This record gives sequence, structure tokens and C-alpha cells, in this order.
Amino acid sequence: MPPDTYIALLVTGLLGSVGLLLLADEFRLRRIRGVAQVDTLFRCTRCTFVYTDDPGVERSRCPQCGQTNQVVRF
Repeated sequence: MPPDTYIALLVTGLLGSVGLLLLADEFRLRRIRGVAQVDTLFRCTRCTFVYTDDPGVERSRCPQCGQTNQVVRF
């Protein structure tokens, strides 16, 4: 095999591998972002514990101290 062909195949294989890794990482990030946006974020006014609850819930009880809290608005 001529050296030019060997180098071309090596570079193509490396770039293809990097492309596949980036594509797999993008799918992983989309899956994580989709899950993270479903829950509602709460912060306890008594113990400052940050936690999530089901979507659509306006008030939730803190799992640490039992205080009822409002949804955190950004």
C-alpha cells in the first residue's frame, strides 16, 4: 500500500471516530437536558435545601425538614 493511501485512510478513520464520539455525546446531552427540564425546582426557606418535584406542582414539602415551599422562579 502506498504511504499516501495509508495516511489518507488513517486521517479519515480518526476524523470519523471523532465525529461519531461527538454525535454520541450530543445525543447524551439531549437526553439529559430533556429529563432536567421536566421537573419543577424548589428551594426550602428553612434549611435552604434545593430539590425537584413533579411538573405542575406549585407547592411542595421539603424532603429534609418538611417545610412547604413555593416554586423557584428565575
